[in-house]
Amino acid sequence: MTTKLSPLLFFLTILAAPAWGPLQADENESPAIPAQQDVSELTERVKESLVVVTFSGRDGKQEGLGSGFIIDADGLIATNMHVIGEARPIQVRLQDGRKFDVQTILASDRHLDLAVLKIDASDLPALQLGDSDAVKQGTPAIALGNPRGFRFSVVGGVISGIREIDEKPLMQLGMLIEQGNSGGPVIDYDGKVQGIVALKSLAEKNVAFAVPINELKPLLENPNPIPMKRWLTIGVLDESEWNTLFGSTWNQRAGRILVKGRGEGFGGRSIALSKQEVPQPPYEVEVAVRMDDEGGAAGLVFESDGDTRHFGFYPSNESMRLTRFDGRDVFSWTVLQELQTAAYKPGEFNTFKVRVEQDKILCYVNDRQVIEQTGETLRTGRVGLVKFRDTVAEFKNFRLGKELPSLRPSPEVVARLKTDLDGIDLTRTPPRAVAKRFLEEQHAGAVMAQRADELEAEAERLRQLAQDVHVQKVIERLKTLLEVPDEEVDLIRAGLLIARIDNPELRVEPYLHEVNQMANQIKASFPENPTDKQKLESLDKYLFEELGYHGSRHDYYNSSNSYLNEVIDDREGLPITLSVLYMELAKRLELPVVGVGLPTHFIVRYEPDEGESQLIDPFHKGKRMSQKEAEQLVLQNTGRPFDEQDLATSGNREIIERMLNNLFGIARNSEDPDAMRRYTEALVIIAPEADHYLWFRAVLNYQTQRETDALKDIEMLLERPNLEVDREQVRQLREVLKKSKVSR
Repeated sequence: MTTKLSPLLFFLTILAAPAWGPLQADENESPAIPAQQDVSELTERVKESLVVVTFSGRDGKQEGLGSGFIIDADGLIATNMHVIGEARPIQVRLQDGRKFDVQTILASDRHLDLAVLKIDASDLPALQLGDSDAVKQGTPAIALGNPRGFRFSVVGGVISGIREIDEKPLMQLGMLIEQGNSGGPVIDYDGKVQGIVALKSLAEKNVAFAVPINELKPLLENPNPIPMKRWLTIGVLDESEWNTLFGSTWNQRAGRILVKGRGEGFGGRSIALSKQEVPQPPYEVEVAVRMDDEGGAAGLVFESDGDTRHFGFYPSNESMRLTRFDGRDVFSWTVLQELQTAAYKPGEFNTFKVRVEQDKILCYVNDRQVIEQTGETLRTGRVGLVKFRDTVAEFKNFRLGKELPSLRPSPEVVARLKTDLDGIDLTRTPPRAVAKRFLEEQHAGAVMAQRADELEAEAERLRQLAQDVHVQKVIERLKTLLEVPDEEVDLIRAGLLIARIDNPELRVEPYLHEVNQMANQIKASFPENPTDKQKLESLDKYLFEELGYHGSRHDYYNSSNSYLNEVIDDREGLPITLSVLYMELAKRLELPVVGVGLPTHFIVRYEPDEGESQLIDPFHKGKRMSQKEAEQLVLQNTGRPFDEQDLATSGNREIIERMLNNLFGIARNSEDPDAMRRYTEALVIIAPEADHYLWFRAVLNYQTQRETDALKDIEMLLERPNLEVDREQVRQLREVLKKSKVSR
């Protein structure tokens, strides 16, 4: 019995209580758990059948490592399809150290992720295949493999059940599986193979999945053998059409060319040259490209001499470059033009076209001309594709000709189709008759997709505007809050406003009321005419013993630890948020407690009118800290000697700034420029004279496509006489922004 789950729901349901049926299980019978010695004996009996499977790259070096196992004495090895790579030489290493090159891929199934390999060997210790349809839920089993390169390892657990994922059955395992276990056998305590390890759960480290062994048996009954010399040609570029230079892996599938792996040329350059005859100028060459990372570079080469000399037109860090290459290293390369253009759409397929004429080069992005270059000596060489660095790129629709008509519909066709679309009621699914109206329109599908993209872009810009309005409202309230002497700033309200930057639904007043109520409850526990010492004891007991406030240990860098409302809700936080709560409660109890900005670990200090002050660590439940311990903590956390300034009192504005910087750091580590920009907006308000915050905001405005705001920030920076950031970098960004505005 199986339960069918969609791929999206699968990893969400894996943490819930199992709601699927057992595998032919007797509800009144539980499989016996074997003794430890039985596990050892079983491992010794079957481990000779485990093998290491590796495949090599073009340079002969090992690229992949996985597991497999012997299923026939005459050299048949079972493993996963994903373990053997694509179009690569494959090698099998036995337990006794012998190595064999794979001669044939006897059978394979990409959907089931199964492969059977044939090596030239005999008298091998084969494992017996079981019947996975008859396995009982909860059956103990072991999995053999080569996790993380540790060869011939074993892990124990149970077979938990069968799930259907992506329309294929997978056996769920309750055991710790790691990278390198893929392709290894799952063996019951009778020594029979019941599954082939395929993948681990992304949700639970002790949950993994295997292909039931019965799925392998039809492949053995009806194999589809592919000799290795043919296997090595699967998916590779057709040598009659392309010539590749400088390494990397170039493949083709479903009408697309894919490239990955760093090229051997300087800067990771790798080229695939078309063998089509190049017309005499004028001619045009075009391709659509999509990269996995906008920090990469991939596009067109033309006028190539078949080696290191050629021209290139490609995106690099979201700027378009036309470059002349006259050799193997960067000193022989000349960037002829570089600019940013709104025609380029990051993360999407972009169509690049180059028109080569006798006296000039014209470059286009998505049918928009962006570059015209004259004065270059052309070579009349080959054309093709290029990529740099570690870029993974896809190419499609490569074309070469005297003049290439646009694959896009004309503006007139687009306008007419959009008019037709505007007349359709899209508040509900249109009936079939509406679709029939567009059957004769060649570009209807493309225009509809374009219109959908436009509407989505408009909706996204509207959401962005709504967020900007919210953020500015919160920052204005924060600004008003700071229009008092520093010692009068309400830190609780400020901390809640910081949290509200990211949470528009947060209501500040209820949390202020809750903090006041906490202070009242502490006061109610005071003895008559309490001393400061008694007040501190009551505060510590209430906050740390009765309510259980504590420092976050297991998820320290979670944003929730920086949101004061969630710290109050969860009673868990960072040193600074717990210290803010402690200080503000102390303030309401008329206790002289101040903040101390100890590097990397904020604490507080009790400063009585008479007697010695006392350092207190709210993160560690109010632990008292000596100066020597504070000095050791600074050395431990920063690697530098203690400085007296490390124990200086932090003003309220400093504390707010530090809280925002914590959130900024979390957003930076998460590569979230929108969140970074939100926090920087607030930091500029708190420290308006700090050049680096204004510079951060300028860069982040630029990265989030707010060019007008970015340019305004740049001009403000350049007006400052003693700029603390690199003035030349500021000027460079100004030039980029001005060019961007012109190109738009």
